[in-house]
Amino acid sequence: MTRKASRTFLEFFAGGGMARIGLGDGWSCAFANDFDPVKAATYRANFADAAEHFHEGDVWAIESQTLPTTDLAWASSPCQDFSLAGARAGLSGGRSSAFFGFWRLMQALNAQQRGPDTIIVENVVGLLTSHEGRDFTALCQALTGEGYRFGALEVDASRFTPQSRPRVFVVATRKPADALSGPSPFQTRAVKAAYDRLPEDLQAGWIWWGLDAPPARNTDLAAILEPDADARWSSPEKTRALLALMAPAHRAAVDLRVRTGERAVGSVFKRMRAGEQRAEVRFDGLAGCLRTPRGGSSRQTLLVIDQGQIRSRLISPREGARLMGLPDGYALPGSQTAGLHVIGDGVAPPVVRWLAERLLEPLVDSKSASLAAE
Repeated sequence: MTRKASRTFLEFFAGGGMARIGLGDGWSCAFANDFDPVKAATYRANFADAAEHFHEGDVWAIESQTLPTTDLAWASSPCQDFSLAGARAGLSGGRSSAFFGFWRLMQALNAQQRGPDTIIVENVVGLLTSHEGRDFTALCQALTGEGYRFGALEVDASRFTPQSRPRVFVVATRKPADALSGPSPFQTRAVKAAYDRLPEDLQAGWIWWGLDAPPARNTDLAAILEPDADARWSSPEKTRALLALMAPAHRAAVDLRVRTGERAVGSVFKRMRAGEQRAEVRFDGLAGCLRTPRGGSSRQTLLVIDQGQIRSRLISPREGARLMGLPDGYALPGSQTAGLHVIGDGVAPPVVRWLAERLLEPLVDSKSASLAAE
Protein backbone atom coordinates (compact mmCIF):
# COMPACT_ATOMS: atom_id res chain seq x y z
CA MET A 1 0.00 0.00 0.00
CA THR A 2 1.27 3.47 -0.90
CA ARG A 3 1.84 5.71 2.10
CA LYS A 4 -0.54 8.65 2.11
CA ALA A 5 0.94 12.12 1.90
CA SER A 6 1.16 14.04 5.15
CA ARG A 7 -0.73 17.11 3.85
CA THR A 8 -4.48 16.56 3.56
CA PHE A 9 -7.22 18.53 1.84
CA LEU A 10 -10.91 18.72 1.02
CA GLU A 11 -11.86 19.58 -2.57
CA PHE A 12 -15.29 21.05 -3.16
CA PHE A 13 -16.74 21.48 -6.67
CA ALA A 14 -13.90 19.20 -7.71
CA GLY A 15 -14.93 18.68 -11.33
CA GLY A 16 -12.45 16.35 -12.95
CA GLY A 17 -9.98 16.71 -10.08
CA MET A 18 -7.67 19.27 -11.65
CA ALA A 19 -6.86 21.03 -8.39
CA ARG A 20 -5.90 17.64 -6.97
CA ILE A 21 -3.59 17.00 -9.92
CA GLY A 22 -2.00 20.40 -9.40
CA LEU A 23 -1.46 19.87 -5.69
CA GLY A 24 0.37 16.68 -6.57
CA ASP A 25 1.70 13.63 -4.74
CA GLY A 26 2.65 15.62 -1.64
CA TRP A 27 -1.03 15.95 -0.80
CA SER A 28 -3.72 13.43 0.09
CA CYS A 29 -7.34 14.09 -0.85
CA ALA A 30 -9.50 13.14 2.14
CA PHE A 31 -12.82 14.22 0.59
CA ALA A 32 -13.97 15.48 -2.82
CA ASN A 33 -17.38 16.54 -4.06
CA ASP A 34 -19.19 17.49 -7.25
CA PHE A 35 -22.86 17.30 -8.20
CA ASP A 36 -22.34 17.02 -12.00
CA PRO A 37 -22.60 13.37 -13.18
CA VAL A 38 -20.21 13.86 -16.13
CA LYS A 39 -17.55 15.46 -13.95
CA ALA A 40 -18.08 12.85 -11.24
CA ALA A 41 -17.56 10.05 -13.75
CA THR A 42 -14.41 11.75 -15.02
CA TYR A 43 -13.06 12.08 -11.49
CA ARG A 44 -13.65 8.40 -10.83
CA ALA A 45 -12.01 7.45 -14.13
CA ASN A 46 -8.83 9.31 -13.18
CA PHE A 47 -8.42 8.48 -9.48
CA ALA A 48 -8.34 4.86 -8.33
CA ASP A 49 -9.13 5.85 -4.74
CA ALA A 50 -12.26 7.83 -5.64
CA ALA A 51 -14.53 5.23 -4.06
CA GLU A 52 -12.92 5.98 -0.69
CA HIS A 53 -13.59 9.71 -0.60
CA PHE A 54 -15.58 11.07 -3.58
CA HIS A 55 -19.15 12.23 -2.91
CA GLU A 56 -21.43 12.90 -5.88
CA GLY A 57 -24.24 15.27 -4.97
CA ASP A 58 -25.28 18.75 -3.96
CA VAL A 59 -22.96 20.45 -1.49
CA TRP A 60 -26.02 21.53 0.49
CA ALA A 61 -26.78 17.86 1.22
CA ILE A 62 -23.40 17.19 2.86
CA GLU A 63 -23.25 17.01 6.65
CA SER A 64 -20.16 18.34 8.42
CA GLN A 65 -19.96 15.21 10.60
CA THR A 66 -19.08 13.19 7.51
CA LEU A 67 -16.07 15.36 6.68
CA PRO A 68 -12.58 14.45 7.89
CA THR A 69 -10.27 16.93 9.58
CA THR A 70 -7.70 18.30 7.09
CA ASP A 71 -5.04 20.95 6.60
CA LEU A 72 -6.70 22.73 3.69
CA ALA A 73 -10.03 23.17 1.92
CA TRP A 74 -10.18 24.03 -1.79
CA ALA A 75 -13.36 25.49 -3.34
CA SER A 76 -13.73 26.22 -7.05
CA SER A 77 -17.39 27.13 -6.78
CA PRO A 78 -19.47 27.55 -9.96
CA CYS A 79 -18.32 30.71 -11.68
CA GLN A 80 -21.04 31.45 -14.24
CA ASP A 81 -22.67 34.16 -12.16
CA PHE A 82 -19.34 35.98 -11.82
CA SER A 83 -18.23 35.54 -15.43
CA LEU A 84 -18.51 38.27 -18.04
CA ALA A 85 -20.23 35.61 -20.14
CA GLY A 86 -22.90 35.05 -17.48
CA ALA A 87 -25.62 37.06 -15.85
CA ARG A 88 -23.32 38.58 -13.19
CA ALA A 89 -25.83 37.69 -10.51
CA GLY A 90 -23.07 37.49 -7.91
CA LEU A 91 -23.13 35.50 -4.70
CA SER A 92 -26.92 35.61 -4.70
CA GLY A 93 -27.03 33.80 -8.05
CA GLY A 94 -28.44 30.30 -8.23
CA ARG A 95 -25.18 28.56 -9.19
CA SER A 96 -22.68 30.68 -7.29
CA SER A 97 -24.82 30.47 -4.18
CA ALA A 98 -23.31 27.00 -3.96
CA PHE A 99 -20.44 28.84 -2.27
CA PHE A 100 -22.61 29.28 0.80
CA GLY A 101 -23.31 25.55 0.80
CA PHE A 102 -19.57 25.09 1.11
CA TRP A 103 -19.18 27.89 3.65
CA ARG A 104 -21.78 26.51 6.07
CA LEU A 105 -19.63 23.36 6.22
CA MET A 106 -16.52 25.38 7.06
CA GLN A 107 -18.46 27.17 9.80
CA ALA A 108 -19.67 23.86 11.21
CA LEU A 109 -16.16 22.38 11.20
CA ASN A 110 -14.84 25.45 12.97
CA ALA A 111 -17.56 25.13 15.59
CA GLN A 112 -16.32 21.59 16.14
CA GLN A 113 -12.75 22.90 16.57
CA ARG A 114 -11.52 21.02 13.51
CA GLY A 115 -11.85 23.46 10.62
CA PRO A 116 -8.98 23.69 8.11
CA ASP A 117 -6.43 26.39 8.90
CA THR A 118 -6.10 27.26 5.21
CA ILE A 119 -8.84 27.78 2.61
CA ILE A 120 -8.54 28.50 -1.12
CA VAL A 121 -11.43 30.03 -3.07
CA GLU A 122 -10.77 30.00 -6.83
CA ASN A 123 -13.00 31.81 -9.31
CA VAL A 124 -13.11 34.06 -12.37
CA VAL A 125 -11.73 37.59 -12.13
CA GLY A 126 -15.30 38.92 -12.12
CA LEU A 127 -15.47 37.88 -8.47
CA LEU A 128 -13.45 41.00 -7.63
CA THR A 129 -15.93 43.42 -9.23
CA SER A 130 -19.30 41.66 -9.07
CA HIS A 131 -21.95 44.11 -7.82
CA GLU A 132 -19.38 46.93 -7.60
CA GLY A 133 -17.25 44.81 -5.30
CA ARG A 134 -19.98 43.99 -2.80
CA ASP A 135 -19.75 40.27 -3.44
CA PHE A 136 -16.01 40.24 -2.83
CA THR A 137 -16.60 42.23 0.34
CA ALA A 138 -19.16 39.64 1.45
CA LEU A 139 -16.63 36.87 0.87
CA CYS A 140 -13.99 38.72 2.90
CA GLN A 141 -16.50 39.34 5.70
CA ALA A 142 -17.28 35.62 5.79
CA LEU A 143 -13.58 34.77 6.07
CA THR A 144 -12.97 37.38 8.76
CA GLY A 145 -15.94 36.16 10.74
CA GLU A 146 -14.32 32.74 11.08
CA GLY A 147 -10.96 34.11 12.12
CA TYR A 148 -9.14 33.95 8.79
CA ARG A 149 -6.77 36.51 7.32
CA PHE A 150 -6.75 36.55 3.55
CA GLY A 151 -5.40 37.97 0.33
CA ALA A 152 -6.09 37.57 -3.39
CA LEU A 153 -3.88 36.79 -6.36
CA GLU A 154 -4.81 37.04 -10.03
CA VAL A 155 -2.94 34.40 -12.02
CA ASP A 156 -3.25 33.92 -15.77
CA ALA A 157 -2.62 30.34 -16.90
CA SER A 158 -0.82 31.81 -19.94
CA ARG A 159 2.28 32.06 -17.76
CA PHE A 160 2.32 28.25 -17.70
CA THR A 161 0.36 26.96 -20.71
CA PRO A 162 -0.56 28.50 -24.09
CA GLN A 163 -4.05 29.55 -22.98
CA SER A 164 -5.24 32.94 -21.77
CA ARG A 165 -7.10 32.00 -18.58
CA PRO A 166 -7.00 34.58 -15.77
CA ARG A 167 -8.35 33.39 -12.44
CA VAL A 168 -8.51 34.78 -8.90
CA PHE A 169 -7.21 32.74 -5.97
CA VAL A 170 -8.28 33.95 -2.53
CA VAL A 171 -5.90 32.38 -0.01
CA ALA A 172 -7.16 32.53 3.57
CA THR A 173 -5.36 31.25 6.66
CA ARG A 174 -5.33 31.30 10.43
CA LYS A 175 -1.62 30.58 10.59
CA PRO A 176 1.06 33.26 10.98
CA ALA A 177 1.94 34.30 7.44
CA ASP A 178 4.27 37.31 7.60
CA ALA A 179 7.16 35.30 6.15
CA LEU A 180 5.10 34.62 3.02
CA SER A 181 4.02 38.20 2.34
CA GLY A 182 5.71 40.60 -0.04
CA PRO A 183 5.47 41.99 -3.57
CA SER A 184 4.12 39.79 -6.35
CA PRO A 185 3.37 40.18 -10.07
CA PHE A 186 0.02 38.54 -9.27
CA GLN A 187 -1.04 41.52 -7.17
CA THR A 188 -2.64 43.01 -10.28
CA ARG A 189 -4.45 46.27 -10.73
CA ALA A 190 -7.77 44.46 -10.29
CA VAL A 191 -6.61 42.89 -7.03
CA LYS A 192 -5.35 46.22 -5.68
CA ALA A 193 -8.62 47.92 -6.66
CA ALA A 194 -10.58 45.19 -4.87
CA TYR A 195 -8.49 45.79 -1.75
CA ASP A 196 -9.08 49.55 -1.97
CA ARG A 197 -12.85 49.00 -2.05
CA LEU A 198 -12.84 47.00 1.19
CA PRO A 199 -13.81 48.68 4.48
CA GLU A 200 -10.90 49.42 6.79
CA ASP A 201 -11.72 46.60 9.19
CA LEU A 202 -11.45 44.07 6.36
CA GLN A 203 -8.30 45.69 4.97
CA ALA A 204 -6.75 45.05 8.39
CA GLY A 205 -7.04 41.32 7.76
CA TRP A 206 -5.50 41.46 4.29
CA ILE A 207 -2.25 39.65 3.44
CA TRP A 208 -0.24 40.66 0.38
CA TRP A 209 0.87 37.18 -0.64
CA GLY A 210 4.40 37.26 -2.05
CA LEU A 211 4.03 34.65 -4.79
CA ASP A 212 6.86 35.00 -7.30
CA ALA A 213 6.63 34.67 -11.09
CA PRO A 214 7.33 31.36 -12.84
CA PRO A 215 10.00 30.93 -15.54
CA ALA A 216 8.99 31.99 -19.04
CA ARG A 217 6.66 29.58 -20.79
CA ASN A 218 8.39 27.60 -23.56
CA THR A 219 5.41 26.20 -25.51
CA ASP A 220 2.88 27.84 -27.79
CA LEU A 221 -0.48 26.89 -29.24
CA ALA A 222 1.00 25.14 -32.28
CA ALA A 223 3.04 22.81 -30.06
CA ILE A 224 0.01 21.16 -28.45
CA LEU A 225 -2.01 20.44 -31.61
CA GLU A 226 -2.71 17.05 -33.11
CA PRO A 227 -0.96 16.32 -36.46
CA ASP A 228 -2.78 17.88 -39.41
CA ALA A 229 -3.37 14.45 -40.92
CA ASP A 230 -5.32 13.33 -37.84
CA ALA A 231 -7.49 16.44 -37.55
CA ARG A 232 -11.13 16.82 -38.62
CA TRP A 233 -11.11 19.94 -40.79
CA SER A 234 -14.08 22.13 -41.55
CA SER A 235 -15.29 22.34 -45.11
CA PRO A 236 -13.91 25.11 -47.34
CA GLU A 237 -17.37 26.68 -47.26
CA LYS A 238 -17.34 26.88 -43.47
CA THR A 239 -13.87 28.38 -43.51
CA ARG A 240 -14.94 31.05 -46.01
CA ALA A 241 -17.99 31.84 -43.89
CA LEU A 242 -15.73 32.19 -40.85
CA LEU A 243 -13.43 34.61 -42.69
CA ALA A 244 -16.44 36.63 -43.84
CA LEU A 245 -17.31 37.31 -40.18
CA MET A 246 -13.97 39.01 -39.51
CA ALA A 247 -13.61 42.75 -39.13
CA PRO A 248 -11.07 44.36 -41.51
CA ALA A 249 -8.21 44.36 -38.99
CA HIS A 250 -8.60 40.66 -38.25
CA ARG A 251 -8.93 39.76 -41.95
CA ALA A 252 -5.79 41.79 -42.67
CA ALA A 253 -3.90 39.75 -40.05
CA VAL A 254 -4.95 36.58 -41.89
CA ASP A 255 -4.04 37.96 -45.32
CA LEU A 256 -0.60 38.99 -44.12
CA ARG A 257 0.19 35.43 -43.10
CA VAL A 258 -1.20 34.05 -46.34
CA ARG A 259 1.24 36.22 -48.27
CA THR A 260 4.28 35.06 -46.31
CA GLY A 261 3.56 31.43 -47.11
CA GLU A 262 4.82 30.37 -43.70
CA ARG A 263 2.81 28.25 -41.28
CA ALA A 264 0.75 30.20 -38.75
CA VAL A 265 -1.75 28.98 -36.17
CA GLY A 266 -4.41 31.23 -34.71
CA SER A 267 -7.34 30.79 -32.37
CA VAL A 268 -10.75 32.22 -33.22
CA PHE A 269 -13.78 33.09 -31.14
CA LYS A 270 -17.14 34.21 -32.47
CA ARG A 271 -18.52 37.14 -30.47
CA MET A 272 -21.35 39.63 -30.68
CA ARG A 273 -20.06 43.14 -31.36
CA ALA A 274 -22.56 46.01 -31.61
CA GLY A 275 -25.33 43.53 -32.35
CA GLU A 276 -23.38 41.70 -35.08
CA GLN A 277 -21.60 38.38 -34.92
CA ARG A 278 -17.86 38.73 -35.47
CA ALA A 279 -14.99 36.27 -35.68
CA GLU A 280 -11.85 37.46 -33.90
CA VAL A 281 -8.48 35.79 -34.47
CA ARG A 282 -5.25 35.97 -32.48
CA PHE A 283 -1.81 34.84 -33.68
CA ASP A 284 0.18 35.41 -30.49
CA GLY A 285 0.73 31.72 -29.75
CA LEU A 286 -2.10 31.62 -27.20
CA ALA A 287 -5.54 30.13 -27.29
CA GLY A 288 -8.36 32.15 -25.87
CA CYS A 289 -9.90 31.10 -22.59
CA LEU A 290 -11.51 27.67 -22.90
CA ARG A 291 -15.17 27.64 -22.00
CA THR A 292 -17.79 24.98 -21.65
CA PRO A 293 -20.06 24.39 -24.68
CA ARG A 294 -22.91 26.05 -22.75
CA GLY A 295 -20.84 29.22 -22.16
CA GLY A 296 -21.48 32.70 -23.49
CA SER A 297 -19.08 32.30 -26.43
CA SER A 298 -18.95 29.66 -29.10
CA ARG A 299 -16.60 26.71 -29.04
CA GLN A 300 -13.08 27.78 -29.89
CA THR A 301 -11.90 27.39 -33.50
CA LEU A 302 -8.38 26.95 -34.85
CA LEU A 303 -7.22 28.69 -38.00
CA VAL A 304 -4.18 27.13 -39.69
CA ILE A 305 -2.44 28.91 -42.56
CA ASP A 306 0.25 27.00 -44.43
CA GLN A 307 1.78 27.73 -47.83
CA GLY A 308 -1.00 30.18 -48.57
CA GLN A 309 -3.78 27.72 -47.76
CA ILE A 310 -6.31 28.55 -45.01
CA ARG A 311 -8.01 25.76 -43.09
CA SER A 312 -10.15 25.82 -39.97
CA ARG A 313 -11.41 23.32 -37.42
CA LEU A 314 -12.75 23.07 -33.91
CA ILE A 315 -10.36 22.46 -31.05
CA SER A 316 -10.51 18.89 -29.75
CA PRO A 317 -11.04 17.89 -26.12
CA ARG A 318 -7.53 16.39 -25.97
CA GLU A 319 -6.03 19.63 -27.24
CA GLY A 320 -8.12 21.48 -24.67
CA ALA A 321 -6.74 19.21 -21.96
CA ARG A 322 -3.20 20.03 -23.08
CA LEU A 323 -4.02 23.73 -22.95
CA MET A 324 -5.05 23.18 -19.33
CA GLY A 325 -1.69 21.55 -18.63
CA LEU A 326 -3.12 18.05 -18.19
CA PRO A 327 -1.08 14.98 -19.17
CA ASP A 328 -2.15 12.96 -22.21
CA GLY A 329 -2.92 10.08 -19.86
CA TYR A 330 -5.78 12.04 -18.30
CA ALA A 331 -8.99 10.16 -19.09
CA LEU A 332 -11.59 12.30 -20.87
CA PRO A 333 -15.28 11.53 -21.41
CA GLY A 334 -16.12 9.79 -24.64
CA SER A 335 -18.07 12.58 -26.30
CA GLN A 336 -16.64 15.86 -27.57
CA THR A 337 -19.24 17.93 -25.74
CA ALA A 338 -18.72 16.15 -22.42
CA GLY A 339 -14.94 16.40 -22.73
CA LEU A 340 -15.05 20.14 -23.34
CA HIS A 341 -17.60 20.53 -20.53
CA VAL A 342 -15.16 19.04 -18.02
CA ILE A 343 -12.12 20.88 -19.37
CA GLY A 344 -13.79 24.27 -19.77
CA ASP A 345 -14.88 24.35 -16.12
CA GLY A 346 -11.53 23.32 -14.66
CA VAL A 347 -8.55 25.02 -13.05
CA ALA A 348 -5.15 24.72 -14.76
CA PRO A 349 -3.02 22.24 -12.73
CA PRO A 350 0.32 24.01 -13.42
CA VAL A 351 -1.07 27.15 -11.78
CA VAL A 352 -2.13 25.14 -8.74
CA ARG A 353 1.28 23.45 -8.56
CA TRP A 354 3.09 26.81 -8.55
CA LEU A 355 0.73 28.15 -5.91
CA ALA A 356 1.21 25.01 -3.81
CA GLU A 357 4.98 24.91 -4.12
CA ARG A 358 5.61 28.57 -3.46
CA LEU A 359 2.84 29.37 -0.98
CA LEU A 360 0.52 26.63 0.24
CA GLU A 361 3.08 24.02 1.21
CA PRO A 362 5.27 26.44 3.21
CA LEU A 363 2.10 27.69 4.89
CA VAL A 364 0.69 24.27 5.75
CA ASP A 365 4.11 22.87 6.74
CA SER A 366 4.69 25.67 9.21
CA LYS A 367 5.21 24.27 12.69
CA SER A 368 3.61 27.31 14.27
CA ALA A 369 0.30 26.83 15.99
CA SER A 370 -2.73 28.15 14.19
CA LEU A 371 -4.12 31.48 15.27
CA ALA A 372 -7.44 29.79 16.07
CA ALA A 373 -5.73 27.67 18.72
CA GLU A 374 -4.11 30.59 20.52
